[in-house]
Amino acid sequence: MKPLFAILVIASCLFNLNSSAQIRKIPSTVTEALKVQYPKADSIEWSDKITGYSATFTEGDKKLVAYYKNDASWERTEEEISFDDLPGDVKDAKEKSKYSEWENGVVQKIILPGEKFQYRVQVVKNEIQKKNLYFAPNGKMIKEKITL
Repeated sequence: MKPLFAILVIASCLFNLNSSAQIRKIPSTVTEALKVQYPKADSIEWSDKITGYSATFTEGDKKLVAYYKNDASWERTEEEISFDDLPGDVKDAKEKSKYSEWENGVVQKIILPGEKFQYRVQVVKNEIQKKNLYFAPNGKMIKEKITL
């Protein structure tokens, strides 16, 4: 009976870590960093990512997610866009890739420090086979990652 109880306790802890429950209080340095970078941010929802924090918010008609390290330094901001809004080189590269027959899922523009951009295109073959493809603005594929 003890092993079953231990498994239930561990499962409960893992579930709580993956839920939206806040583990730590968001430091004021992190919330201030967002206010400085995105002064028009509205409807802000914070999440603890253990190695940093993310803020999901709206800015005008855009829904954005900004990621900050524990020291409040900005890592990146992601904006969901449509496939049609991708630069032509990125669309062409995806359509000419080995994933051209895969269905397009979520598409995001990733804003990085130094005014750099990447684009992430989720491609889906079936319920199990899904990948995130990362592209530079010129259409060069940077990397691909398996996703759930």
